[in-house]
Amino acid sequence: MVLEPEDASDILRDAAGENSTAESHRDQVDSFRRRSALLIAILAALLAIASLGGGNATKEVFNNNILASDTFAFYQAKNIRQTDNQLAADTLETLLSLTNPSDSVRAVVQQKIDKYKSNVARYESEPQTGEGKTELLVAAQEYQKKRDEAQRKDPNFDYSQAFLQISIVLGSVAIVAASRPVLLTALCLGSIATILLLNGFLLWFTLPIG
Repeated sequence: MVLEPEDASDILRDAAGENSTAESHRDQVDSFRRRSALLIAILAALLAIASLGGGNATKEVFNNNILASDTFAFYQAKNIRQTDNQLAADTLETLLSLTNPSDSVRAVVQQKIDKYKSNVARYESEPQTGEGKTELLVAAQEYQKKRDEAQRKDPNFDYSQAFLQISIVLGSVAIVAASRPVLLTALCLGSIATILLLNGFLLWFTLPIG
């Protein structure tokens, strides 16, 4: 069988076309893998942020819980001192009413009563130092509020980290298998993780779990 020049040209063109198709496919796969690698890098950065946010939220829970406990303890100590001073004042007033001391003695006792009552008022509220019962109660409630808010934020970071880790694994599988569905799944999970991450900082909504 004699190979005509026209036939040879067709064969060369077909071969060139197959090579071109193969190169085009390789280019598409390479481009896909580069995009996948970029996605994994972004997910890894988000994972680092989620880890940092979760650590900070946990610290806020512990720190504010300790501050709230200490402030309530100080409040109770103030309350005990206030009660002691009130009892002392009431006792002296009762003695004055039951006895008939001289004017000099009455004046001394009255000074004691006034001092005790002054202490009672100071223990109730002391805006200058912020250490009155009124100020301490407000401060303790504020610490509790911050603690509770941090507790609501913390689960968002935990679940965000879990979803991001799964997304990174799926992204790596997508690179190896050159699978678009797997990459799409990784992207969807990464999007959910990103929403949870943002909610961990901004607290748009409270998770029904955690």
